[in-house]
Amino acid sequence: MLAKRLIQAPAPQIVQGSNVDTVEVLVAATDIKLGDSVRSGDLKWQEWPKTAAEGGYITKAHDPKALSQFSGAIARAPFLTGEPIKEQKLIKASEGGVMAAILPSGMRAVSTPIREETAAGGFILPNDRVDVIVSRRVRTAKREEHVSDTVLRNVRVLAIGQSIDQKGDKKVADGKTATLELTSRQTEILSLAQAMGEISLALRSLSDANPDGKAGPETSEGFDNSRGTTVNLLRYGVPSRAYGVN
Repeated sequence: MLAKRLIQAPAPQIVQGSNVDTVEVLVAATDIKLGDSVRSGDLKWQEWPKTAAEGGYITKAHDPKALSQFSGAIARAPFLTGEPIKEQKLIKASEGGVMAAILPSGMRAVSTPIREETAAGGFILPNDRVDVIVSRRVRTAKREEHVSDTVLRNVRVLAIGQSIDQKGDKKVADGKTATLELTSRQTEILSLAQAMGEISLALRSLSDANPDGKAGPETSEGFDNSRGTTVNLLRYGVPSRAYGVN
């Protein structure tokens, strides 16, 4: 009897599982890229624990028609498969175009002409951060000088050409224009810089952006202070007009 007990398999133990309240949450059924037009097949309902379905998640109990309501909306941010959908990351097609959808509140999208040699050899991609440099000629009474100033620092690139997202593993962007995310004051500064000379973009490190995606503390809204805050236009050595940029 002792040997039989030793070789006999232990009786299965039944563990009572706790009942977890769940709700159906709207999630991405497939990867959705920035600027994509969302179709109804790109979204699905998925069971989530009720305590975890917080923070702006869309639930079937509160919005049962969400699949049809968000069909055709534009993604303001990328989604991974299974990621919960948040309404603030989508914008309905009737509310604006793709660029207006991805542009943060209060910011402007401004384009500037670029060439490959003035844009880090084409290695600047959407969502990179750059410094904007203007190079111009200054004529004095005795000679003509070439001067460069960094007019904007640490600004985000929204698009290169008409591309607003990196395509696959492509590490070089083709385009003759760069669209930058600027404040109202920075928009005026860039317009002035375009009229003064040639614009170049200097690529910055990704670490220069804050975790929330906003520009770091080095963001500048004027010309380099070491050169002054006023630009004098000279004609034959005589100042003809002055523009304040602060």
